[in-house]
Amino acid sequence: MTASIEEITGSGLQLLRELLEIRSPSGEEMPAVNHLVRWLSRHGFTAYRDAAGNAVGVLEAGGRLPDAGNGAAPAPNPEPPAPASQPLREILLLGHIDTVRGFPRVRESNGRLYGRGAVDAKGPLAAFATAAAAVGRRPGWRIVVVGAVEEESASSKGARYIAGQRTPDLVVIGEPTGWQRVALGYKGRLLADIEFQRMMSHTAGPAISAPEAAFAYWSRVQALLEELNTGRERPWEQVQASLRHIASGDDGLLETASLRMGFRLPLDIAPETLKSLLISVDGQGTFRFSGEERAFRAEKNTPLVRAFLSAIRDHGGEPGFVVKTGTSDMNVVGPIWRCPIVAYGPGDSSLDHTPNEHVLIEEWRRGVSVLVAMLQCVTA
Repeated sequence: MTASIEEITGSGLQLLRELLEIRSPSGEEMPAVNHLVRWLSRHGFTAYRDAAGNAVGVLEAGGRLPDAGNGAAPAPNPEPPAPASQPLREILLLGHIDTVRGFPRVRESNGRLYGRGAVDAKGPLAAFATAAAAVGRRPGWRIVVVGAVEEESASSKGARYIAGQRTPDLVVIGEPTGWQRVALGYKGRLLADIEFQRMMSHTAGPAISAPEAAFAYWSRVQALLEELNTGRERPWEQVQASLRHIASGDDGLLETASLRMGFRLPLDIAPETLKSLLISVDGQGTFRFSGEERAFRAEKNTPLVRAFLSAIRDHGGEPGFVVKTGTSDMNVVGPIWRCPIVAYGPGDSSLDHTPNEHVLIEEWRRGVSVLVAMLQCVTA
């Protein structure tokens, strides 16, 4: 007997609770991946763990990988299932299963479910799996759910791998937008490490210390960005900077000071451009750059966007659009796949990475309902 949508939603909410109970910081996702693969397999998906470590579930006409009878996840399978005899259109729901570090207690209180990843982004991922299971196989379509690894580590290992394996027609990225909104874009990113070294000297002398050099450099960077952002009124248009880490020390002969800076970039400023500007501010330090992503903004007038707007309205919502000042796997796959793409997921993004991270259970259920309606609409 086929389970009802209410039963599948209940099972999906239980999946979310269980995923929250499993620690899965970037690089340590395998237990959570295996758990998701088992859930997907039990709910009709061809489910496996791919070569990058992602959890993958596929719904399409045809066969499926056998369930693991002992409750273990199917063995890693670097290849997707064989294609159907007739070309299928593909909608890919790309969430991420890793979290930042920290593990606040998982609990439920006053209609809220607390835990690391409840918002960013196990909540949206569990909603994807639940909605796809509720919709089931659709004639002419392949529905793929991916729980990607290492999204939070700036490597985006899972997304980069899946981008080379599939060519979807439509993509939804699992990130918190609130159940009534879809996200069309994310800013770019650059991480910059700079180290200053100075020979030790007496503190009563005139020489500038390494910590003083680092502090002066950060002040010059702030002045540079103030000038660069002149006339840029919206945060989406600005280069935003944060000082992530500062350290200093000495061995009695040489003293060092280092800074780690993070930058969020608008559409018109590439990481290479900012790197040149940062070096020009002071060439005396030693630089190392990482986490480079260009900003990305999706098209607004697409069948996927229209399906979301219709689904939100059908559930009593007032749909809206948002562009995000952070980054997501949309930055990675959007320029490669060049197909209609949005980000969507229940949850308040202001709670990302906080000790108080939680999702309203009713909002999560509404998000699942919107995703079900969207999938039914776009695959009709």
